[in-house]
Amino acid sequence: MADTVASESNTKGDLPGSVAGDFCTVDIGLHSPGVWGSDGERTFLQYTLPRLQLQLAVIFILTQSLHLLLRRFHLPRLVSEILMLVHIKLTGVFYFNQAGIILGPTILGQLPNIQSALFPLEGDVYLDLLSKIGYIFFIFLSGVKMDPRTVLRTGIEAWTIGVLAVTIPVSGGLVLTIVNQNRIHRYRWPAYKNIIGIQNLFPFPVIASMLVDLKIMNSELGRLALAAALISDLTSNLTATIISYGRLGQMGYASAIMVHSSVLTLGLILFILFVGRPLCLWIIQKTPEGKPVCRFHIILTSLLVLVVVLLTDNAGLNYMYGPFLLGLAVPDGPPLGATLVDRLETLISGLLAPLLVTYCGMKVNLVELYDLKFIGTVWLVLGICLLTKLAAIFIPALICRVPVKDAAALAFVMSGQGVVQMSFYYYNAVNQTFDGETFSMLTTSVLIQAAAANIIVKSLYDYSRMYTGYQKRDIQHTTANSELRVLTCAHRVDDVLAARKVLEASFPRKESPLAVYALHLVELVGRAHPQLIDHQLGQKSSGGTRTQKMIEILSFFEQQYQGVVTVQQFTAMSLTKFMHHDICTVAFNKLASLIILPFHRKWNHQGKMILDSSSLRSINCDVLDLAPCSVGILVDRHKVRRNPSQTYNVGVAFFGGTDDREALAYARRMAQSADVHLTVVRFVPWDIYAGDSQWDAVLDAEILKDTRMQGAHQDNIVYKEERVKDGAETALMIHAMEEAFDLIMVGRRHKEDTPQLLGLSEWNDLPELGPVGDMLAAADLNTPVSVLVVQHQNAKAI
Repeated sequence: MADTVASESNTKGDLPGSVAGDFCTVDIGLHSPGVWGSDGERTFLQYTLPRLQLQLAVIFILTQSLHLLLRRFHLPRLVSEILMLVHIKLTGVFYFNQAGIILGPTILGQLPNIQSALFPLEGDVYLDLLSKIGYIFFIFLSGVKMDPRTVLRTGIEAWTIGVLAVTIPVSGGLVLTIVNQNRIHRYRWPAYKNIIGIQNLFPFPVIASMLVDLKIMNSELGRLALAAALISDLTSNLTATIISYGRLGQMGYASAIMVHSSVLTLGLILFILFVGRPLCLWIIQKTPEGKPVCRFHIILTSLLVLVVVLLTDNAGLNYMYGPFLLGLAVPDGPPLGATLVDRLETLISGLLAPLLVTYCGMKVNLVELYDLKFIGTVWLVLGICLLTKLAAIFIPALICRVPVKDAAALAFVMSGQGVVQMSFYYYNAVNQTFDGETFSMLTTSVLIQAAAANIIVKSLYDYSRMYTGYQKRDIQHTTANSELRVLTCAHRVDDVLAARKVLEASFPRKESPLAVYALHLVELVGRAHPQLIDHQLGQKSSGGTRTQKMIEILSFFEQQYQGVVTVQQFTAMSLTKFMHHDICTVAFNKLASLIILPFHRKWNHQGKMILDSSSLRSINCDVLDLAPCSVGILVDRHKVRRNPSQTYNVGVAFFGGTDDREALAYARRMAQSADVHLTVVRFVPWDIYAGDSQWDAVLDAEILKDTRMQGAHQDNIVYKEERVKDGAETALMIHAMEEAFDLIMVGRRHKEDTPQLLGLSEWNDLPELGPVGDMLAAADLNTPVSVLVVQHQNAKAI
């Protein structure tokens, strides 16, 4: 009878066991019912989702707070992420260290069981999962922003440094492995080999991130480091793969594993090439020109990333390789690459990817150390590998005639460590290749190297000094019968049209030709490598139809003034915060006397302001600080309607000083054209002995005397003086000039005690324009006058 009951029970699908309802259940609280719905048995920290949200909030807030403090010492964000949650176990109590008073024993240490409540062991799985997802998409975006074709365009200098930087350390690592094969315990042998292998990596994302932190990505050193790092990254990954398969081939019993892994790896590559790449090209074809990729296609691409991760893991590879290869297969730049970076970059790079570093920091224990002998071996190997990498970069750089300080800075940049090395360390710790103390030492080494590299590079390489000792390059010292070299910068088609109007007024002729260097500025989106494209060499820009239209406008200008005007056009693709490097570099290399920058405000035909860009304003301010020559900011109102006239009326408001003299020198050059009518208005204080210094007064008198003499021979030059008591009277006179001229030229800087400008500085909203330029560039001013605010070449650059 009992057998019959048991049989009936089994036929109904019951689990084995004679007790009905014998189930193991786990009550996992996911959502908190809230304060009013709580039954009092659980706190909100015992529910998974609220606890995870609180963990992310604590990690993000404290990491950012610590970074705000440490960045003053030129330390990267990685240091804050590692330091924040490094914990030490003392007397059986966990507390957070290196995060200051907030996470130390002073505050949180006084609260009982804070570690177990906020970061319980059962909650690790969720942080681990989020950090891995974030890192997967971080590596994918890093691949998207990389352009492998750049390798083919780099020079012999980058190839030499990039290849030798890999081959020398890898050879040294093989020698270390052979020499110490019998000295390292077999239990520690896998960890020893993996440490050497990881140290010989040159991850491009880490180096690019370091250059951004140091603000030298667009400098000469930054471009060389990016090119060499791209070559080193691809070479080191290829070398590591070959070595791994070679080791598998040496094992007789592992031949089947090697074949299986090779077939799956080949299948993964074929999937990316014949499924992933065509899918990306199909998405680009479906996207209208000039428009971003739609949301559905972004979701589809993200799903493809997860599928590739699944295939990579089943192939026996580290899960990061698949997303990286897929990222390389995605065409960089707009529309797909740019949209992916725009939609995912903030969340991934700002929160989820750094979570991996923070999570690793939580696993560091710097007190419970047992095998001190192997720990010493680990630090010795790390030191030897670091010195080998530094030498492998520094010596080839010297051979390529890189200056000593720059070569040393390049070595520390390319030897830097970051999130990629941390991911490899964590991967090996999960696989139990590294034990806890080895992982702690390696994480600490990343912290030390990242901090030290930033500080050392900052002290060795100062881009602001690159123009020191540069000869005088301005209009005052350019003779009337010599070539005038002008660099014009443009973000929009309107900028080119405005600059062309000023260039036409500059009166190019055979005795004094005009050399124009046009730099079209395009924001770098969806790419990691900045580009400076020279269109004279046949290089094509990917800036789209807008850039092509700007090129055509200036090409027609060159044809119109054939024989007296030469135009060389460039396109700079870089991050907005680094565009001033491109501008100053081109001006420096081309020996320009004047840089013309577009103003950050734009007006429409009715005189209403339609654009006020803070990023463009920041570019202009940075150029004013670093420029190797004179600079002019062009406030363009050519769209505002005015009665057409055959004569181009130019006015100069002269108060005295080096900037005013530079503006007047440029205006006098324009006045050599019969189509330009120049009026120089000198504002004189009631007290003729107040204001400029004696030497400035002499120089002012000299250039004004030459202007009057030039006006005596030319009917299109008028000189007059206006006596003013203070800034209020000056403002009235300036506003009276607005309706009379097409272009007003003013100097940017004047002495604070200039009586003609007394009181105007208190109302100056745009210091980069000076008090007079600020008045003329007011947002509510709807007169059709354009303004050129001139700054003479900085004295520190002479």
